[in-house]
Amino acid sequence: MTSDSEDPNADVQYHLEVSADDVADTVLLPGNPERLEKIVAFWDDHEIRAHHREYRTATGSYEGAPISVTSTGIGSPSAAIAVEELARVGVDTFIRVGSCGAIQPEMDVGDLVITSGAVRQEGTSDEYVREDYPAAADHEVVAALVAAAERLGYDYHTGVTMSADSFYAGQGRPGFDGFEAAGADGLVDELKEANVKNIEMEASAILTLANLYGLRAGAVCTVYANRETGEFRTEGESRAAETASLATHLLAKMDEVKREAGADRWHAGLSIE
Repeated sequence: MTSDSEDPNADVQYHLEVSADDVADTVLLPGNPERLEKIVAFWDDHEIRAHHREYRTATGSYEGAPISVTSTGIGSPSAAIAVEELARVGVDTFIRVGSCGAIQPEMDVGDLVITSGAVRQEGTSDEYVREDYPAAADHEVVAALVAAAERLGYDYHTGVTMSADSFYAGQGRPGFDGFEAAGADGLVDELKEANVKNIEMEASAILTLANLYGLRAGAVCTVYANRETGEFRTEGESRAAETASLATHLLAKMDEVKREAGADRWHAGLSIE
């Protein structure tokens, strides 16, 4: 028998230390806890609600829409914990906000990548469902992210993302002392030929869990490096944060229009101002 402090179904969640009163229906999920301050800088207001381990949570509003952010730390295992515990307190929409490496030559550092689906090279989602189950982004979240990027005038790309468990060997980089994992030398070329746009470490687990639980999820990442051209700069981080925040506002308007029209899902016949 587990003690109350370790009960994953308790009102206050074990790892995140949040309850239903602490978060909005939509939560942005950056990896780095320090990115939280850069995200909330775009909001109308915010309040820090919890900070435990790598999980830091703030809630506020953006153009009148309730919004929260919870940092997840690096990788899919900790991101899945965040999705699990946020879902338990009523969150229904998740948007990963991060950085990535691009693998197509036309993609510039500072561009945005809006994920339509993800290659599940991480192992976390394998513990939930068979390996051929797709990690698909919710089309409403993708539409809101695209509309936000368009309104803000940011260069963006949409397409398939690959999520890895390892920053080094799992992404085709050499490990310590030049170690190379089996197949690492051809990994990026194989993904490039398959028209995969970028590599990061959390999206596929977040998308898979959201689909399993009937929730909405998407991802937007800023390109920090282009593996094809060798260019690397930590530039444009705030673009993903602003795009995801505006997308939350647009999703709220889309949901309102759906309710008024009696529609279950957003479609091309509906419009928002």
